[in-house]
Formats: sequence, structure tokens, C-alpha cells
Amino acid sequence: MTRPVAALLSLVALGACRGEQAAPPSSAAPPLSTPGASAIPTTEPHDGDGSAAAPAASSVPSHSAPSGPAAARTWDFDAQQAGAPPAGFSFGRTGGGALGKWVIKAEAGAPSGTNVLAQVDADATSSRFPVAVADEPTLRDLRASVKCKAVSGKVDQACGLVFRYLDENNDYITRANALEGNVRLYRVKDGRRTQIASWSGAVTGNWHELRVDAREDRIQVHWDGHQIIDATDRTFTAPGKVGVWTKADSVTYFDDLTIMPL
Repeated sequence: MTRPVAALLSLVALGACRGEQAAPPSSAAPPLSTPGASAIPTTEPHDGDGSAAAPAASSVPSHSAPSGPAAARTWDFDAQQAGAPPAGFSFGRTGGGALGKWVIKAEAGAPSGTNVLAQVDADATSSRFPVAVADEPTLRDLRASVKCKAVSGKVDQACGLVFRYLDENNDYITRANALEGNVRLYRVKDGRRTQIASWSGAVTGNWHELRVDAREDRIQVHWDGHQIIDATDRTFTAPGKVGVWTKADSVTYFDDLTIMPL
């Protein structure tokens, strides 16, 4: 072994004995990233409490969605005072004749509890369409249902639902008529009523359930749990209110009005 090599080995051995180690390079290269990986995660991380971290403001959807557990509302009218108008409702009338008289009424055999909402004014004007509309919610895509009973009427015995209601002259109506034995879907534009679709079948003076599902331009009507109308119409595409409806001299009872977003 040559003298220079031997000297070098002696120096290395001496450093090891003193616990010294060679220092790493001052400019070590960063670790290589996985091919195809992104610096921004595609799934938002979760905070320590299990909730997702809030996304950037620009990623929030532009449409609004129902919030909280109160997605559906039901009125059974049992907590309201008999003989008084229903709280939380406004009233209107398409056509002529009397405005209509809407009161809470105690009724044995009501579908739930003891009270119903009743329209009791028997004005026989044939072009008279009284409505009682819930002050909220206001919805475009919705499911609305009500249990109704046509009690009396010589001109008509009708019960109905209005939805996407802008005012008494602009809305959609689905209604059942016990004298005619049919259920129909209408639009009312600037006070003029136009039939969209019709179904003929058993409509009696007993309690029945009328339901409508409206999504965008599609409207489906259900009678006693069976779908009977499936139609499309683009007249009203904005959100509106929901309520109940009668015609002419119809004395009609309503119970369990339910409204929910779709």
C-alpha cells in the first residue's frame, strides 16, 4: 500500500472514532412526485371535527337548495282556532263573485285530528275561483298534497291545489270535480284559464288525496296515490306559492296540506 493511501485511511478511521459523519450535500434534490399527481387535492380535506373544509367561494353552486330539516311543511289546522281564518294564509279570487270565506272548522272524521280548513261561501257564480295560499314557502320544483272533501254544491263540487302561484290571475291549478267525475290540470295566465290535461274516474264526496309533483316543465298529478296525469308546460318557470282552491258554490273541506321542495 502506498504511503498517501495509508495516510488517508488513517484520517478516516480517526474521524469515525470521534463520532463525526460526513455532511450531506447542501443542495439535495427534492423527492420526485408521482406521475399524474396534482398539487391541489380533488377531494376537499376534512377538519379534525369530521366536517369538510369549506371550498373556495368560486366553487359554490350558483343554485340554492333547501336548508335545514324543515324541507317539508304540513298544516293539519288542529292547533288553530275554530271559526277563525287560517293563520299564515292569504286569500284571493280569480273571476267574479264573492271572495270566498275560509275558516277553521271542527269536523268529526277529519283525516287527522279534529280541525279542517273549510271554504263555506256558496256563491254560485260559475266563474268564481276562491283560493287560500300559504304565505310560505315559495318554490318552483315541489311536491304538494292535500286531503279534500267536496261537501256540497249544485254548480260545482270541486277541490284543488294551486302552485307556482304568482297572484290570483297567474298560476297552475290541478282540481278534482265530484259532479263531473274528473281531475284536470290548468294554467291561468292573466286571468284566463286553459286546460292542459284531464283524467276521468271516481271522484266522490268522500275524503280523497290530491297531489302534484312539478319539476321544471314536467307536471305529474296523483289521485288517491295513483298517477293520473303526466304533462309538460313552460308557462310558469319561476318559483311561486302553494295553496288550495275551489270553484263557484263548492263547499269544500281541506286537511293535511303538505308542501316540500323537490
